[in-house]
Amino acid sequence: METKKEKKYYVSMNDKFMSGWGCAQNKINKLVIECKTFEEAQTIKKNASEREEMKYISISSRFPALKSYHYLSVMKFEDLGEIWTK
Repeated sequence: METKKEKKYYVSMNDKFMSGWGCAQNKINKLVIECKTFEEAQTIKKNASEREEMKYISISSRFPALKSYHYLSVMKFEDLGEIWTK
C-alpha cells in the first residue's frame, strides 16, 4: 500500500553574516530551513525577518533553486533553537 508523501515547506534566505568566508568564500550563503507545516514556516519567516543578517526570505513548497554563486546550508525546524521556533 502506497502512502501519501508528507508535504514540506522550505523557508529560504540569504545569510549575510555567513556569506563570503569559510566554506562560503566568494559565495552567498543560502540558508534553507525544512518545515513540516505551513505554521512552522511562518514562524521561521517571522523570526528571520527580525534578524538583520537575513535577507530575501521566502516560503515555498518546493526546494529552492540555487545558483552557482550560492553555498547551501540546510536545517530542519525541529533541530533549531527557540530563537527560531518561538
